[in-house]
Amino acid sequence: MAERMAAEEARAAGEGATADAPASEGVRVTDRRRVSLDDSDEGVRVGREGADAPSLKPKYVEELEARTLAAEGVSKDVQARFEQVRAELKRETDEIRQRLARTADERATREKAAFVGALLPVMENLRRAMEAAEGGGSLDALLEGLRGTLSGFESVLASGGVEAITATGEQFDPELHEAVDVTEVEPARDGVVTAEYSRGYRMGGQLLRPARVQVGRAKAEGQAAATTD
Repeated sequence: MAERMAAEEARAAGEGATADAPASEGVRVTDRRRVSLDDSDEGVRVGREGADAPSLKPKYVEELEARTLAAEGVSKDVQARFEQVRAELKRETDEIRQRLARTADERATREKAAFVGALLPVMENLRRAMEAAEGGGSLDALLEGLRGTLSGFESVLASGGVEAITATGEQFDPELHEAVDVTEVEPARDGVVTAEYSRGYRMGGQLLRPARVQVGRAKAEGQAAATTD
């Protein structure tokens, strides 16, 4: 009898313990925080998973920004290359300009020296003519020397591209002739150059100086009739 009562008390005690168990457990809490330890002065950094705030920009906006940054970088590279090429081109252009100017100066100097060298024989002929005149030489010898000097001088001018302008017997041309005087002539020779006071010259298409000439002018009919009477 006593053993039966002890068993019932033990069973009752076990059931009471089972009924009180949920109340003693309470609420289960899981700590999902991350603890990071480093040697910096910040000490312990505690964060939560997913604590980094997500970007609020749409994906296509981020792509456009990335493309814009890339385009700006390419533009800067192109601009730098352009400045470099422009500087090189300017340097080369300056060098070419200086070389051309130097070549032109050297050419002008050579041509000037050649022209002066061609004039030296003319000067020698003039000196010989003066010496002959001072030494009592004949007039014919003096004239022959002067003719040779004039011929040599004209040859030098011709070699330089200078040519004399034909005037006497030609129709008066105001582009080539300068009328200094007029004389009465028959109507057939009206406007014709009758005399040349100084010869004109031109070089290529450039007039060096016009020929100074005398131009014929036909008599008026009234004057001609009065003279006949």
